[in-house]
Amino acid sequence: MTVTVEPQGNAPAAAIPDDFVGLSFGMRNVIPDKAGGHFFSATNAPLITIFRNLGLRHLRVGGTSVEWPPHTAIPNEADIDSLFAFARAAGLNKVIYSFRLLETNSAQHFETTNAALARYIGDHYGPQLDCFAVGNEPDRGKIYGHDVAITNFDTYLAKWRRFVAAITNAVPDARFTGPDAGSGNIAWTRRFAAVEKGSGLVTMICEHFYVGGAGRGKSAQEGIEAMLSPAWIEANQKLYDRMAVPVLTNGLPYRFTEANDHYSGGIPDASDTFAGALWALDFLHWWAAHEARGVDFHNTQWVPNDVITPDGNGGLTINPKGYGLRAFDLGGHGSAQPIKLDNPSGLNLTAYAVRGPTGLFVTLINKEHGAAGREAAVKLTAPGDAKSAVVVFLKAASGEAAARTGITLGGSPITADGPWRGSWTPLGTNSAGNLLITLPATSAAVVRIEH
Repeated sequence: MTVTVEPQGNAPAAAIPDDFVGLSFGMRNVIPDKAGGHFFSATNAPLITIFRNLGLRHLRVGGTSVEWPPHTAIPNEADIDSLFAFARAAGLNKVIYSFRLLETNSAQHFETTNAALARYIGDHYGPQLDCFAVGNEPDRGKIYGHDVAITNFDTYLAKWRRFVAAITNAVPDARFTGPDAGSGNIAWTRRFAAVEKGSGLVTMICEHFYVGGAGRGKSAQEGIEAMLSPAWIEANQKLYDRMAVPVLTNGLPYRFTEANDHYSGGIPDASDTFAGALWALDFLHWWAAHEARGVDFHNTQWVPNDVITPDGNGGLTINPKGYGLRAFDLGGHGSAQPIKLDNPSGLNLTAYAVRGPTGLFVTLINKEHGAAGREAAVKLTAPGDAKSAVVVFLKAASGEAAARTGITLGGSPITADGPWRGSWTPLGTNSAGNLLITLPATSAAVVRIEH
């Protein structure tokens, strides 16, 4: 089935920040384990290798566990030192650090503790800090229903401002994000952007987006079909129209500080399969083309939709989803470009273009799958100044969307114990100057065109 792809190089473009791709972890990952060790540590070599191999440049710590005393202790200065030492060793650009907002009795005064820790972070790790966050999913009744002061958005905002004032008294140049609202709850996000747009305190608006909702009760096959369906792209568009457009209209950028395929932790044998890699790659490019500041995939300890998970031998490994993140890293630096796609056979295929400083990257994702999955013969129009072109393929050895092993990028796996050794393959042009790529069903390709 022939598909023609033509990048529109002269159209306006959305710049993609270098730290667009990151991970989100709960605050319980920052405090020591029962043996006194830190997960985020400059000595955690496998975790550092994974972050570097996946091209991750951003980290957000917060999540539900930031809000639940006494189940999660508040990190101390040593914990914070270990976190930022890890960030430096892993080559991260920035970290979003979250503080507790929830108070379950009137005797608690977390704003004082928050301010002291904010001063410590500002004094020691200011250049590594993206911004602070205060609270997590405060719009959810089961969260703020435990608080002594929050009953609705107005009372939340009053308390948020009080906590922020305590921090800025300690760190005058502190900047914040918010509201970190729950998946798809647009009302609080839009109101927060509208009232804080002129405060000078909010550097970006953050939202949580779990595309598939809860996912409970769905079979593995239902999960795979959903992840690879056009309906999930339509869900992106709906959220963009309802959330992102109002935020951008208020003059603020936005980032997903939590994103994944299902907020319940995913669907076993679906979220942790090759389908997750193709979805994540598509998700990242779609939002990069729609002016998002970045995406932090949430990594709960430990569930099927994680990017990083235990390997069963006391170590860490990369779920298939991580391959989608690294594929984006290969072709996602620069400015997102519009693309013209001629797809007369209606293949389940998407294409994205990014113009970098030395060339053009085109990512092709063939989400055809199963017994009826169709191969795509892609004819890619190369710019007139193109000098050479190379390609990297993202594949599962079995060719199955449900694959959990045998996955490669550029012919090589991505591991936690050494560098990624994938390679680019040269591409030739036909007599018309077009690049020809055969893209099997259930696979993706990143093309680099140098000029």
